[in-house]
Amino acid sequence: MDEEAWVTLATNDSYTLGALVLGHSLRRVGTSRKLHCMVTTSVTQEMRRSLGNVFDLVTQVDVMDSGDENNLALIQRPDLGVTFTKLNCWKLTQYKKCVFLDADCLVLQQCDDLFDYPELSAAPDIGWPDIFNSGVFVFVPSNETYQNLVKFGVEQGSFD
Repeated sequence: MDEEAWVTLATNDSYTLGALVLGHSLRRVGTSRKLHCMVTTSVTQEMRRSLGNVFDLVTQVDVMDSGDENNLALIQRPDLGVTFTKLNCWKLTQYKKCVFLDADCLVLQQCDDLFDYPELSAAPDIGWPDIFNSGVFVFVPSNETYQNLVKFGVEQGSFD
């Protein structure tokens, strides 16, 4: 379906390798949805070309950092601040519905049925029962939702 897409994010060439494996795994299980990879300026042109061989669309997005050093220090993962960049997926309004997958995911079987779930479907994060894991989630792109999430993140803080 052209109106739905699997979306991932590569913030550097190392994550691009994972995104390539993810893309190949989605193709191998026979997904009927588009594959869309968001990249930042840290991804080289060579890696973007490789992504273009697997993904239907590769687009550059601006890096966003949560700036939530306290919570990041608490979980000993200061590198996770840039995961805030995922919020850019809500700006992909050319799609009616998407499923975001972290670039380090591996799809082992057909799972297009995830598109049947409503926004925002996600698993709870282990150790943080009031927080969902942002590695896999169903969302409906919307500029309004994007603006609200950015505002909430700035005002309330968010580490993933």
